[in-house]
Amino acid sequence: MEILKTDQEWMLLALKAAKENQNIEQNLNIEQNQKTADNSDKAAKDIPVGAVIVENGKLICAGQNRKELLNDVTGHAEIVALRQAAAIKGTWRLTGMTIYTTLEPCPMCAEAIIQSRISKVVFGAYDPLSGALGSAFNLYAGKRIYPIPEVLGGILEAECSDLLKQFFAKGRPN
Repeated sequence: MEILKTDQEWMLLALKAAKENQNIEQNLNIEQNQKTADNSDKAAKDIPVGAVIVENGKLICAGQNRKELLNDVTGHAEIVALRQAAAIKGTWRLTGMTIYTTLEPCPMCAEAIIQSRISKVVFGAYDPLSGALGSAFNLYAGKRIYPIPEVLGGILEAECSDLLKQFFAKGRPN
């Protein structure tokens, strides 16, 4: 599969979202309203993973990992972005859209992506421990009743991987 320049550009935006640990364009401000001085430090504990959803070359939304900030086990960047896209579009069916994420989706996120009918998944770093799109196992293999998205991995892999390595080298904040 050909790596398009636009795939790299969108992945850079997902990487920026992961680094900034804050939403970019078209934020629904749901999380902003939930933030207080007491929980702002929790964002620093979140693993820096970012995701953006694009439709027809237009950014729909961006999400970052928010498990710690929201105290929500489902607060992965992909899930946050899927929720925002569904709210913005007024439907959970996200057919024709592409999700760019800095880390290979885990099983929960991979299944949510299938359920949302996203058409393409592009990810940066491979996750040999829990990656569900071919690294640890492949959730998209075999017969499925829903359409399987096109998958492209390893886009800006070094940059995405380095961000995670830097985070874990410092030790997760307490």
